Amino acid sequence: MIFTQYYLECLSQASYLVGDESTGKAVVVDPRRDVEEYLDDAAARGLTIMGVVNTHFHADFVSGHLELARETGAWIGYGEAASADFPVRHLADGERISLGEVTLEVMATPGHTPESISVLVLEHPGDEVPYGVLTGDALFIGDVGRPDLLASVGVSADELGRMLYDSVQHRLMGLPDAVRVFPAHGAGSACGKNLSTERQSTIGAQRAFNYACQPMSEEQFLAVVTEGQPAAPGYFVYNATLNKQERTVRETDATVPALTDAEVEQALASGAVLHDARDVQEFAAGHLRGSVNVPADGRMAETVGMVFAPGQPVVVIAPEGVEQEVATRFARIGFDHVLGYLPDPEVYFLSHQDDVERASRLGASAADDAVADPDVQVVDIRNAGEVAAGMVPGARHIPLAELADRAGELDAGRPVLVYCAGGWRSSVAASLLRAKGLADVSDILGGYGAWDQAHRRSA
Repeated sequence: MIFTQYYLECLSQASYLVGDESTGKAVVVDPRRDVEEYLDDAAARGLTIMGVVNTHFHADFVSGHLELARETGAWIGYGEAASADFPVRHLADGERISLGEVTLEVMATPGHTPESISVLVLEHPGDEVPYGVLTGDALFIGDVGRPDLLASVGVSADELGRMLYDSVQHRLMGLPDAVRVFPAHGAGSACGKNLSTERQSTIGAQRAFNYACQPMSEEQFLAVVTEGQPAAPGYFVYNATLNKQERTVRETDATVPALTDAEVEQALASGAVLHDARDVQEFAAGHLRGSVNVPADGRMAETVGMVFAPGQPVVVIAPEGVEQEVATRFARIGFDHVLGYLPDPEVYFLSHQDDVERASRLGASAADDAVADPDVQVVDIRNAGEVAAGMVPGARHIPLAELADRAGELDAGRPVLVYCAGGWRSSVAASLLRAKGLADVSDILGGYGAWDQAHRRSA
């Protein structure tokens, strides 16, 4: 058996290639939109991709099912409850897909969405204990999929939660302890609240250590699973809808062009936004006025989906050699309007010095002075689970995922101080607020962690 996990740190997203060496038949599960790696690996191993299985309609990225189907002629499989604008092979609960000796068995595990399935992987069709189970967003390592993302029109979070209870507590926990667990996401994903950094586990380990897999009533399960979920990024509904449509297919090895100064200025005059993908220190030292800083060294794709709209034209400023990767990350969430990039930001900055500004970042002591000023608006942009452990006194809570829509709650004529946990997200937030016209915006250097540590030392 050939079994390969592909993991994207930027989206905490896992996909899988499962193949039979004797027949050369393979299936890809939960592929991302840039499908070159699957195609290259299949070709190198003499495999033919005959099918693409999506465990559900993903909300946090655009799946590569249409791209793979175009390149390979593969069928596209979803659970029986799925309805899409393109031809779908509906996979029934208990149905087996033979790749040769290697066999896949479909297990209906609704709850995160109504059509959600898991996929049992058997090295031989007669195996009593499967090699593993691809759980999609039903069961994560340390967590379960949230039932409240509103990606399923007409089905309430309560209904989905009750489905999820049965899927997790009865179906998945009914598997043998030795079955390996391979989820679709890891730590950092907004599809859950307590995901582990581990990329595989076992049913036995989850039975012992996953809070949602402990014996409990349906009502207890609903309460514990829905409590403290992070705010969902605005693009989630857009992606869930796009994944059901006959959308534009991304070309393999797609690239975006380097732009001339005149092309950049024309794009900005026509309403394009500037995305600065450099790290927060470089951005703070000097950036173009109005640009939004979402660094490429972190969860860029998901964060871009929080602060930009899907159809906004974008001009990219990125570290040298990273420009195409940045554009690919936009494409992974269906944001297909990257016009191009600045080929030499330093030269452009020098020729547009009047448009260059620095970002205000305050250390703990200076932040205390700002907090003490009643005119300063302090904003905590962390998620609900993070603020439960403590906040800066007087701060209001606006999660980063909601900031673009709720910026109007702030008084543009008063100073603003924003903070996150460590300083990465706050640079995003501060730059977004400046781009929206708030003139006096600072963030706390090192975030709440640095501020809290400073106060512990002085206590």
